[in-house]
Amino acid sequence: MKRNIIIWTIAIVITLTAAVFQRMTGPTYPKTFKIETGNSEYKFRLKRSHSIGQDFFVELKDTPEKLTGKVVYRPYPTDKEWKEVVLVKDGNSLKAQLPVQPAAGKLEYYLVLNDGVSEKIIAKDKPVIIRFKGDVPAGFMIPHILFMFLAMLFANMTGILVLFKDKRFKKYLKLTFYFLLAGGAVLGPIIQKYAFGHYWTGFPFGFDLTDNKTLISIIFFTIAFLGNLKKDRPWLALVAVIVLLLVYSVPHSMFGSELNYASGQVVSG
Repeated sequence: MKRNIIIWTIAIVITLTAAVFQRMTGPTYPKTFKIETGNSEYKFRLKRSHSIGQDFFVELKDTPEKLTGKVVYRPYPTDKEWKEVVLVKDGNSLKAQLPVQPAAGKLEYYLVLNDGVSEKIIAKDKPVIIRFKGDVPAGFMIPHILFMFLAMLFANMTGILVLFKDKRFKKYLKLTFYFLLAGGAVLGPIIQKYAFGHYWTGFPFGFDLTDNKTLISIIFFTIAFLGNLKKDRPWLALVAVIVLLLVYSVPHSMFGSELNYASGQVVSG
């Protein structure tokens, strides 16, 4: 009983750590900035992902009283001229509305702020890039997230049981395989279609890293699953688990779908 608690605890910790790392290091996670205003420090976050079904505002919350500024933006990737929108006071916040782009469209933007003493330019050398996406019904998104989380959890259980030379690894190998297929191969393309208009933008049609990571994981777990049907081959399971861990170490949504403003086509990679 104690051993089982230890195994489950390790698996859960690894899974949660991998999930948080992947989410926070991805290109759609809000980016944090800070500036010095007088004798204090002001921190704020800028969005890098937004739904096409809602107006988009750059919003600085709980701003210092004298802070003013503007947002400078343009479609990305283009060489169009930069446009400016003034940040307007809204209660304790400053807000500026930017135009919502089509699904997979992007804007790059930076801020010019003034605290009454000096001007502070935020992210001009490396503008914040926000990608717009279609709304995905919760009936698809929630099971997708749940199945992918369970696939990672059961994969970690598989690897730990292999290291403990516990034959129960085959049970969790099967569970990983089934949840990976359901969450990645079935629901994954549906999510992609709703969000960016295409079911699959990975190999051989594109270089979408999320799709390709899913494909690589499924290939290795298919080999491990089939290789352990008639005979115990724990090393195949361990290889598949290691590959999945490496896949999860790559930030989510890297090299994802992107609208080419010149051609009007959604590309990836």
